Amino acid sequence: MSDEKLYKLVCNVSKEVFGKDFQHEAYFNSRLRTTGGRYMLRTHHIEVNPLVFEKHGMDELIGVVKHELCHYHLHIEGKGYKHRDADFRELLKRTNSPRFCSTLVEPKKRKNNKIYTYQCEKCSLLYNRKIKLNTLKYRCGKCFGNLILVFSKNPEKSSKK
Repeated sequence: MSDEKLYKLVCNVSKEVFGKDFQHEAYFNSRLRTTGGRYMLRTHHIEVNPLVFEKHGMDELIGVVKHELCHYHLHIEGKGYKHRDADFRELLKRTNSPRFCSTLVEPKKRKNNKIYTYQCEKCSLLYNRKIKLNTLKYRCGKCFGNLILVFSKNPEKSSKK
């Protein structure tokens, strides 16, 4: 979908759902990562993440456009346009607009599964850490004894050749 088609879609949704004209710009912004769209307060433009249409289709795109148009029309009218405002929540319900969009980016998996266990030489107190310690620099917090690495769990690294 092109920016021109998005602009026409925004104008049509604004006219049909809100009964008002959209008089500013609407375009795709591929730099958006975690959000479906954005309403710009200073310029009154609407930016939409292209992944919304690519991953979830036209229905999700229309939902994001309706959500951003709620911000737009309330801001233009001088009413509460923020997510926590009663005017905004009421307009979302009236127009059947979503409050949030579907997930666009897969959550990152934890890379570091390392566990290091240190033991004090004097009092045998155990310390579990995710980061390897310099045992010459750090000591036991209870008796100030020397620490010894007693267990190290490292995930197996796959070797790429």
